[in-house]
Amino acid sequence: MTPFYRCARFLCAVVFRLLWRYRATGAEHIPRTGPVIVAGNHVSYLDPVALGIGVPRGLTYLAKKELFAVPLLGPIIRACGAYPLDREAGGAAGLRAALRVLKDGKCIGIFPEGGRNRDGTAVEKGGAALLAALSGAPVVPAAIVGTRNAKRLGRIQVAFGEPLTIVRNRKADGDDLEKWTVEIMRRIRALEESIGAH
Repeated sequence: MTPFYRCARFLCAVVFRLLWRYRATGAEHIPRTGPVIVAGNHVSYLDPVALGIGVPRGLTYLAKKELFAVPLLGPIIRACGAYPLDREAGGAAGLRAALRVLKDGKCIGIFPEGGRNRDGTAVEKGGAALLAALSGAPVVPAAIVGTRNAKRLGRIQVAFGEPLTIVRNRKADGDDLEKWTVEIMRRIRALEESIGAH
């Protein structure tokens, strides 16, 4: 965790606690060292920040490469450890980038629903399960509640669950990935319910 990341995380935590009475539970489930995948639900642009504040170690995301060219934003996300993702290069490029993050022993944040899933109809993608199968990294499920209605300044809560270990298997097939993805999302939904999602 770089000094800039620590400072940005602290400032974001202060803002979130003042505006949204932010609270995170279950951080003890996140291994403090080694590769880890934190998989959470996604309904708001605030979710990556809410998740990052609750993780007691640096949390890395893949961000589309165009964001790195945006003045001010680009240098900030780069300093926070984000990796550029070339969407035009296809899913394989993103997978390789994520595997590099895990190979370096870092913690990566993933949203299995892909983009924001505000209406709950998005089909979950198998990226988190595939990364776990290829890398052997544990998957920590995370639920984020309250960001959907952030404009109302209600409470934002994050809950982390016990790690799910997927046996490293570079030959995992579609059925295996679907089964693991369903289990990851089941755990995320259970955490949502535990902290009051409706």
